[in-house]
Formats: sequence, structure tokens, C-alpha cells
Amino acid sequence: MKFLVALAGLISLASAAPKPGKHGFTTARPGGIKDIIISEDNTVNSTYVGDETIIVRPPQTRLAPDAAIEIVNNFGGGPVNMYITALDDQDRRLFVAADGSLVYPSSGGSTTPVPITENIAHPLPGPGETYRTVVPLSVKGGRAYFAEGQLPFFMVFAGDGRDSLVEPDIKNPADPSAGVNYGFGEFTQEPSGTVWSNISFVDFVGLILSMVLRSTDGTEQTVVGLPGGSVPSICAALAAQTAADGRPWQSLCVDRGDGVPFRVLSPESYTAVDPAGFAGYYEGYVDEVWERYRSEDLVINTQSAAGEVACRVNGDVMECAGSNKSYQKPTTEDIWGCNSGPFVVEGSDNDVHRPIVPRLCAAFYRSTLLLPGGNRQPDLGPENYYTVDPTSHYGRILHEHHVDGKGYTFSYDDVHPDGSPDTAGLIKSDTPEVLRFIVGGLA
Repeated sequence: MKFLVALAGLISLASAAPKPGKHGFTTARPGGIKDIIISEDNTVNSTYVGDETIIVRPPQTRLAPDAAIEIVNNFGGGPVNMYITALDDQDRRLFVAADGSLVYPSSGGSTTPVPITENIAHPLPGPGETYRTVVPLSVKGGRAYFAEGQLPFFMVFAGDGRDSLVEPDIKNPADPSAGVNYGFGEFTQEPSGTVWSNISFVDFVGLILSMVLRSTDGTEQTVVGLPGGSVPSICAALAAQTAADGRPWQSLCVDRGDGVPFRVLSPESYTAVDPAGFAGYYEGYVDEVWERYRSEDLVINTQSAAGEVACRVNGDVMECAGSNKSYQKPTTEDIWGCNSGPFVVEGSDNDVHRPIVPRLCAAFYRSTLLLPGGNRQPDLGPENYYTVDPTSHYGRILHEHHVDGKGYTFSYDDVHPDGSPDTAGLIKSDTPEVLRFIVGGLA
């Protein structure tokens, strides 16, 4: 799941397209500010707070209780820092500092990224110990970053009264953060007190996290996700897939030039590093899908008031009854990201198109459209996902490694048949007491 807001009108400051290293992995070679690439993927717009950073104490009272955030340190590596960032109800970017103050960073109007120099890190105690804090206001698009060492953040002026946070960019091997082992969990805390949270592998696998959300009645929801120390095992499986089909699955793994992988990029993220690596990967499959559904209905259960919708290919496009849009053939890049080509959702789109997009893209990503029963989506369960080529072997391998089968591997991994378990790992409580992250994983 992504909590990104598009940033328009900014120019890339650098570009990078490295070749795989001698170990077959992509090598991180961190640079400086001049090596930052400004893009929609690593920036989040916010309201400009003025020419100087503002530091305030949090409000003393709240209409709803604040859920505590606990961090259990199960990490076997070096010292870990946490960074909590989100947007407040005025769309202002903030960090929650270790002393409880709210830091509202400013670019000062600079169109060149400016490092955030305020002390926004929460140093975690040692292995086996627990750290506790709160987010003392309602927030959206929150992330709790966990990094082995220091993780740099920057601000840049976006114009028109907007500032943008420049986040660590795993798509750029020369980014200042490229050599840092980090991960994050996402969360939202609504004004009512309701908390939503998930761990995501949509962009990459990094520092392993698990999470537990406990409600005031004592019930707990747990997402174990990946086991600690699983990156090398994932990379071994990806290397085996490269040996099988010649595609650069092994190069999704990132090292520091030493042959020891510490991060795994998603195919969408890797495409920014090597645009040619998966070129044309799904296109033959898409052609077969188009031919099948020229003479047969593809029925999509929208799992909404729109009910079941019949789709049929007519000419070069797929048309779905009641949708305000038709669907052209998706490219591989469209399928990896689920947010371009036929999978774009705009504010003016109707309530038929909106639920079709995630279910149609999920069917392509998981390669279920040509299977027996694939003419009804999303009726096929997880045992049918990733069973034929071409498919996302990143998604397959990650779900094979998941201890509990849960964790987003692409944007619409929460699409599932009625009555089937959700494999995305999204958890929610209307009466939260503690949101706990386990750094290094539960398993």
C-alpha cells in the first residue's frame, strides 16, 4: 500500500542506470545531494509551513485516545533508529521527535533538496528491549521508518504553497540513503482514534518487520510477514529463477559490492534502475488474454454495489458493462505498478471502473486470467496465484517466504475472493491500545 501524493513540475537532478555487479546483484553506491533524483515516487507534497522549520509541543488534550506505538528490537545487526513521519489534518508534513515534540520541516523555499538537520531520530534500545512512544494527533499517510544507522531525509520546495518531503529512494542506487539497511511500516490514525496499519513490500524488502495491533478489549491482530534474515534466502530463490528464464530476477537484490544482499527491489522499482530488464515480459500473455475474451465474457465481481460486471474485448480494447472507461492492453510496466495505462483511476471515474481496476490488475499480476475458472475474477484463491509463466516471481517468492502468507507485494494484494483470507496484511482497530512493530521480525 502506498501513501504517495504526486509531485509535479520538478526536474530530475541526476540519473543512474548501473549494470549488475560482479555477484549478479545491483550494487548500491550512495552519493550526495547532487545525486538525488526528484520524482513522484520519492516525494510527498505537503502544505508549506514557512521559511523556517517549526517545532511545537503536541496538544495536551485529544477527543480520542492516542494509541501507543511500541517497538520491540529483535534485530541482530547494528544500532537501529526509528523515524515517524506523517501528514496532519492541514496536510502539513511532520516528524514526531523522541522528546515528543512535533517537527514541521521546511525547505526554506529551496528548489534543491535541503537536509532535515533537526533531531528526528528515535534511537532504539538494544536487542530484546522495548521502546514506547505516541503519535499525539490524528495523522494520515504515516510511516514508521527503521534504519540500521542514520537515515537521511530532505525537503524541497514544490511551488504553489507546497513543500515536499524527499524520502529515501530505493530506485536510485546513488541516493544518499542507498547503502542504509532500512524498512518501514505504514499507518493512519483517524480523528476518531481508529488506526490502520500494514507492512508493505510493494517497493522493496529491507529491514524485516512484523507488527501487532492490540485493541482495548485485549484482542490482537498479528502480521508476521517475512522471517528475520530472509533476504539472502529470497535472493537465492530469485537467482534460481534467473537461471530458469534468463530474466534479471537476481538483480532485484542489492548489495554494497560485497556479494551480501541486504535489500530486494520489487520489479516495478527495478525497472527504474534497468528499464530494459523486463521489457515485453507480460506482452505475449496479454495478447492471449485479449484473444480469449473476444469470444467469452470476463466476469468481474466488483465486491461492491456494482455487483458482477461482464467484460468483453472489442477491437483493441476491453469494454466492461457500466464502466465509464474502456481498457487498452496493459504493458508490463502497467502491470507491475497497477497505476498507469488501463489501471489509472481519476476523480471523475464512476463506481464501476473503480473496483474493476484493482481486480483486473491483480489478475494480470498473479497470472490467473487464462487458468480454468479465470473467467471469473477474483474467484480463484491464493493457491492459483503465480502458477504459470509469465508471472511475478517476486510476488510468488515473497509469499512463499511469508510466515503467515501476509504482506503486500504489489499495490492490490488485498484483492481476494469473498470468504478467502486476505493476503495483504492490512490491520485495523476502532479501539486501538498499542501498535507494536517488531524490528527483525517475530520469526
